[in-house]
Amino acid sequence: MKKYDESISLLEKAFELDNTDARVLMELDQLYKIQNYKYEQRLHLLEKHLDLMEQRDDLYLERITLYNQLGNYEKAATLIAARKFHPWEGGEGKVVYQFLLCHIELAKAAIADGHNEKALELLTNVEAYPINLGEGKLYGTQENDIHYLQGCAHEAMGLKEKAEEKFIQATKGISEPVQAIFYNDPQPDKIFYQGLAWLKLEDGKKAKEIFEKLIRFATQHINDKIEIDYFAVSLPDLLVFDQDLTLKNKVHCDYLTGLGLLGLHKPAEAKTHFKNILAINNNHQGAEVHLKMIEFLSRVNKIN
Repeated sequence: MKKYDESISLLEKAFELDNTDARVLMELDQLYKIQNYKYEQRLHLLEKHLDLMEQRDDLYLERITLYNQLGNYEKAATLIAARKFHPWEGGEGKVVYQFLLCHIELAKAAIADGHNEKALELLTNVEAYPINLGEGKLYGTQENDIHYLQGCAHEAMGLKEKAEEKFIQATKGISEPVQAIFYNDPQPDKIFYQGLAWLKLEDGKKAKEIFEKLIRFATQHINDKIEIDYFAVSLPDLLVFDQDLTLKNKVHCDYLTGLGLLGLHKPAEAKTHFKNILAINNNHQGAEVHLKMIEFLSRVNKIN
């Protein structure tokens, strides 16, 4: 995106002239993020200026996000636990998302390695948000992924009734995909886990309906032109710079298609979609996580 080249040069010069301005560092990092700079490069910049990063919740959270993207979930969890966050405009749901991501990914790794009690402890710990996140759980929050993984852990431990109870919980909630413009919109991965839970409950018909619904929505909406109502609240991103929301919608629809294909036992096709997304936006954590999910499913659920 060459339109940002001049802005990057100007911000780099500004930060060179005054490297004590945390706001300039935040904007520079946001531009690097939009331009798909490597995680390691951005992390190096932030960690060169830890004093500035400590001044702003958004900068501190970017460091956590980068550790999650690099797969260092333990470090991300440690950094989250060490800070008291405060609400900020445009930040709704972001701290919670990184908190859930690192703990759920650690739980997946524990299940895959046969450490099911550890996985259950991790998953139990994310059902209630610690006060330091600065944000409580919204009413009606869907936790299909948590319940599904709890079911997998119980199943591996031979606790069939408990596993079935959790899989049934994982099928509940809104199952209609949306464009997910606002942070509290239903997220497609929650719907994906509903389908996985139906598979565990041996109802392939309902599972197939879920996965095909994701693909059908994507097909119907991939060419939509998206405009934001600027009187709306709780946009999912801090809009310091203009972004192509129509392109973001195409990426979102590609993501839905990848999830649907993964659920339909088509991991190679799903992988293509996830990799295409990451080529456009290497910060799409959903695509990154579910690219890794292909191996998890093959190991734990024998989907190959």
